[in-house]
Amino acid sequence: MDMMNRIKQLKEEKNAVILAHYYVDADVQAAADFIGDSFYLAKKAAETDADKIVFAGVEFMGESAKILNPNKHVYMPDAHADCPMAHMVTIENIKRMREKYDDLAVVCYINSTAEIKTYSDVCVTSSNAVKIVNKLPNKNIFFIPDQNLGSYVA
Repeated sequence: MDMMNRIKQLKEEKNAVILAHYYVDADVQAAADFIGDSFYLAKKAAETDADKIVFAGVEFMGESAKILNPNKHVYMPDAHADCPMAHMVTIENIKRMREKYDDLAVVCYINSTAEIKTYSDVCVTSSNAVKIVNKLPNKNIFFIPDQNLGSYVA
């Protein structure tokens, strides 16, 4: 049996789905059920009936899949795959900003860690950030961790 047929057989036996980000190797993408960006793959993780989610991406993507599927198993083929941007803000930064501004909304880009998301008021994507921020009643917005997207939204 060739590798692709073996992977297909295992996915059926284990009731598993493979999600792969655009930047993973073509061989991994060939075995994937869904290929896309982090937001698309998070939506697919939320929609799946599979018991097991194999997420070929970086750590925050697997965390997002687990948040959306607390009763399912999420596996990361590369446990050390990470995104530097996800670590560009700290909890201490958020706490300092909350102390400085009493009317603060912390807006977190989806490409951040689960821990940072828990300290945020809302989580956005690049496609909905402007719309969501415009609907917030807060005068002061702390957009994390993507400064470029934050500048665009401002």
